[in-house]
Amino acid sequence: MTVKRISQFFNPKSVAVIGASNQENRAGFVVMRNLLQGGFNGPVMPVTPKYKAVHGVLAYPTISDLPQVPDLAIVCTNKHLSFKLIEELGAKGCKYAILIASGFKTEHKHQLKEVAKVAGVSILGPNCLGLLIPSIGLNASFSHTVASQGKIAFISQSAAVCSTILDWAQNRGIGFSYFVSMGDCIDIDFAQLIDFLGRDAKTQAILLYIDNIEDTRRFISAARAAAISKPIIAIKTGKTQAGAIAAQQHTGGNTSSDAIYDAMFQRAGMLRVNDLRELFAATQTLALHPKLLKVEQLTILTNGGGPGVMAVDSLTQTSGKLTQLSDDTIALLNKVLPQEDMANNPIDIFGDSDPSRYKKALEILLKAPEVENLLILHSPSALAPSEDYAKIIVETVNNIPKMQRPYVLTNFMGEEAAFKARKICTQGAIPTYRTPEGAVGAFMHLIQYRRNQKHLTQTPESLLESSNHNPIQIENIINDHIANNEHYLSTHQSKHILDQYGINTIDTKAALTPTDAREQAIEMGFPIALKLISPSISSKSDVGGVVLNLNDPDEVEQTAFAMLLRIKNTYPDAKIEGFSLQKMAPRAGSQELRIAVKTDPNFGPVILLGESGTGLNYEQAAVALPPLNMNLAKYLIAAAQDKGLIKEKHLPDKIDKYTLCALLTRVSQLIVEQSNINSIELNPVLASGGKFLVLDAVIQLKKYQPKIGFKRLSIRPYPKELERQIILKNGETALLRPIKPEDEESHRAFDLALDKEDRYKRFFGELPEFSHDQLAKMTQIDYDREMAFIVTQKLDGKSHTLGVSRVLMDPDNLEAEFAIVIRSDQKGLGLGRVLLQIAIDHCKHQGVGLVSGITLPENTGMIELARKLGFKIARDFEEGTVTMNLNLMK
Repeated sequence: MTVKRISQFFNPKSVAVIGASNQENRAGFVVMRNLLQGGFNGPVMPVTPKYKAVHGVLAYPTISDLPQVPDLAIVCTNKHLSFKLIEELGAKGCKYAILIASGFKTEHKHQLKEVAKVAGVSILGPNCLGLLIPSIGLNASFSHTVASQGKIAFISQSAAVCSTILDWAQNRGIGFSYFVSMGDCIDIDFAQLIDFLGRDAKTQAILLYIDNIEDTRRFISAARAAAISKPIIAIKTGKTQAGAIAAQQHTGGNTSSDAIYDAMFQRAGMLRVNDLRELFAATQTLALHPKLLKVEQLTILTNGGGPGVMAVDSLTQTSGKLTQLSDDTIALLNKVLPQEDMANNPIDIFGDSDPSRYKKALEILLKAPEVENLLILHSPSALAPSEDYAKIIVETVNNIPKMQRPYVLTNFMGEEAAFKARKICTQGAIPTYRTPEGAVGAFMHLIQYRRNQKHLTQTPESLLESSNHNPIQIENIINDHIANNEHYLSTHQSKHILDQYGINTIDTKAALTPTDAREQAIEMGFPIALKLISPSISSKSDVGGVVLNLNDPDEVEQTAFAMLLRIKNTYPDAKIEGFSLQKMAPRAGSQELRIAVKTDPNFGPVILLGESGTGLNYEQAAVALPPLNMNLAKYLIAAAQDKGLIKEKHLPDKIDKYTLCALLTRVSQLIVEQSNINSIELNPVLASGGKFLVLDAVIQLKKYQPKIGFKRLSIRPYPKELERQIILKNGETALLRPIKPEDEESHRAFDLALDKEDRYKRFFGELPEFSHDQLAKMTQIDYDREMAFIVTQKLDGKSHTLGVSRVLMDPDNLEAEFAIVIRSDQKGLGLGRVLLQIAIDHCKHQGVGLVSGITLPENTGMIELARKLGFKIARDFEEGTVTMNLNLMK
């Protein structure tokens, strides 16, 4: 479904309830009740042959009898009637339906999807609770309660979780912009909803409850686009294998490792929470503070030492940081505290503090320039009811202008004594939690979200090409192996491919028999490492298939015979292709790593990093999705170290992380460019200072077969195939290519080189110099939904940008906007025509129907160029602009 259709789906003017009922135990009864009680202003039309009226509303026996075409139909009948009813709704002209029935088998879901497609009906569900839109009074669900109006959108595959969240939110006074139960997602899916909600002005934050995701590439693309402007928080079930199977049985689809989902959430700039308790806390935090925190440090104010210590422990155990109070702030606090020279963070104002002491200390901290985030802890006090303290906190905080005060959250401990206090804080727009740990956990959600957002905008270092490989030539080599039925490439066969990508592999010779191994060893010299070559055995070390430090020919031959005998006894059906021989590499002072690539059915190729000696399952490795750049490789290494998967060892030369990042990016480049590689295993990789040497490599090949609706990579890589050399009018050569994240610095220089008039024409006004975040958004783009082409030239070893054209496509890929700017001192070289033509060609290739642009009337050069290339020109005298439109569907 397109975003335009989603918008229409979320704004119905009339609703039909198919299977409406007067029996209280029926979904049709509850749905009718909810619609009528919710305040929806449009007509509600029950359809049932059993009753003349439902809930006092005139009923119609069939869909064809309805007096008008409903904008939305809610189907509450038995699942077996669904196919026929969807066809009837399509015949009536209804375009949107909510299907509540459950119990559809996988093949029935596919059939239902086809029926709906032919009928022209978009479906939410089946197996869903329904849809609530409080802003228009629509409760098109069979929920047991209502949703208040707010600015958080909640989307869930689980109807039971929807009911739980609704119940909890009502108790906390938290509202929603949209509340969507998706069920089995046979039509409307996460990506479509995120695209819509990311652009919706009524929605400040998006919460997701996920069982599984089918189209991971579209999901990541939509989530990354939305996460730039608003937080997205997800809870993903199936963390264990048993849980993943249960999730698959619940909503269907393929199961993928939880570690891959972790990598996806981080790559998309989202925040993941682990359970409903954390989701509740995150919901409350986002409801009252959806913006990005400025800093990570936390200040804690408490009336009890114990809760303060609990909060500090929880903070430090989750990599949080305490604020360092200034001398001025400490001096002011010491005048308030009963014991002088006691002020420190956490600030303990003692259990005998009355509300006035709270107020004085709070005023000091709210005005302290170093305090950006403040947690207030309160234990029940005999001096005054907890609600009195809550009123003081709300009043004091709200006396400070919103833009000048820190982010404040509270914890009122206890139950009866604290309940009213927590309610007062919530009503005063201050997040509040039952325990110190819960409050700190909620704060750390915002910190982790901040960190994930920073990942999206950090500029990667440029990586100098260390190999001048030819991807087509290597692809031909791989295809030859496949044609010869060689799908398992051991070290000696993999070496040529790996070396071409700058991945250093130890010299290796192959031998078919023990006698051959003896002869090869004599030629190589000693000591020798002897390894079995067998595609049937994944871990050769575990079965004695690797023997090191062999020192003479007889020892090599005898070891090879013993190896064959052992394998024949333990794995009689194993396919043995021979032996590989390598000179022993010096291992003293080195560390052994393991790098792998596996292909997941949902996500495609996935990169894993860990230490040698492990099985390197997803749970035993740090995981990342390609393509990697230097920054993303750095995060992969940091994740491996944080999880203890790569341990810091006391070595003369520590691992050079920059070089390891470069190695990981080359592995990524290999798997991105060579689609017929199904898996890679580099184990061990000998790391010594800045050198990395692969001692054992296995590459498994499988002819890639493209599938309709499925992309091999979850994230579209840099489209190198769009690069080309051009000749400028002055005879010089330049490179026309898509923009890269590494271009940020040259893009800053390009922007600064524009004169005031050109900047005014491009941005319709005078703008200050672009910030890092703005430049990051310009250079770190999603090639699936936008494109920026630049023309560059090398001068003094540096790349300089001469001109840029941008194309931004809507999520439905129907329309695109373009913009072009040429460096002020590079005009007259034909850059404008080159950049506009490449933008048009790209839109044609993407299937875009309409390309449009807006400029100022004084930009006559741009207007005339557009006219020559077929654009229709229209002047808007009221707005003072010129619109350029090109229809590509002719």
